[in-house]
Amino acid sequence: MMSERISFYDQIRNNKIKSVLLISLIIIVFFILGYFVSYAFTPDYFFIIMILSIIISIFYVVIGYYKSDKIALASVNAKPALRSEYSQYYHIVEGLTIASGIPMPKLYVMNNEQINAFATGRDPKNSIICVTTGALKNLNKQELEGVLAHELSHIANYDIRFMTLTAVLVGMIAIIAELFLRSFWFRGSSDRDNKGNMILILIGIVFAILAPIVVRLIQLAISRKREYVADASGVKFTRYPKGLADALRKIEKDHPTENKKINKAVAPLFISDPFKRKIQGLFSTHPPLTERIRILERM
Repeated sequence: MMSERISFYDQIRNNKIKSVLLISLIIIVFFILGYFVSYAFTPDYFFIIMILSIIISIFYVVIGYYKSDKIALASVNAKPALRSEYSQYYHIVEGLTIASGIPMPKLYVMNNEQINAFATGRDPKNSIICVTTGALKNLNKQELEGVLAHELSHIANYDIRFMTLTAVLVGMIAIIAELFLRSFWFRGSSDRDNKGNMILILIGIVFAILAPIVVRLIQLAISRKREYVADASGVKFTRYPKGLADALRKIEKDHPTENKKINKAVAPLFISDPFKRKIQGLFSTHPPLTERIRILERM
């Protein structure tokens, strides 16, 4: 019996909804943690912790946000792609920008035999796409088009901005939890302790320990959902799911030999984990390639 076909429109919508629901969970964790902090300490102290965490988290993440393209390119030693040398690369991306209605990104190439690619930049007007020499060498035109459409989808969907917001919230929760736990060793007695509410405070301590782990797992789940969105959006641009599916099959069979040249910090940007780590599921930034291929085959 033939499997029911999947609409890429439904796939895009459903995974975007799931992304929003997941980031809403992070916000809920943020407020619950804030409640325990305000309960255990005075309101003034709570606001000090909140302000410190917001400043530190935003300062750290925003610098990375505005410099994300330069950081990523430098970390993989990527070079600008010359039109005279990579004419097909340019022609494919130009065609996709017309289909997607977004500005032409800057194109780069990194010298690596892996089949891989990534996109970054804070918005469509300040974006880049980088592909490996292995991708340009081993993918045919339809497969390369599928990969580039996937990367262009990350730009069109403002995924860097979305993941930056997620990183800010996750960072704030980690900082608040750390300050909360450290402050307990220095706090004095309070009226609430005298009322016998230490059980609730102990629950708050446990929550503060678990919260950074939980939101990190949610962050990874959001990253996986954005990959599904980019796959479906790429099909929307090309109307040819087989191209990306075939490219992912080649990536699945590809055995990296040069992954030491890639900084682990930028690995989540790639279309596939360049380290081919065996850890999957909750702790992975990317969905399993087999699952992505299965969905694309049903579109």
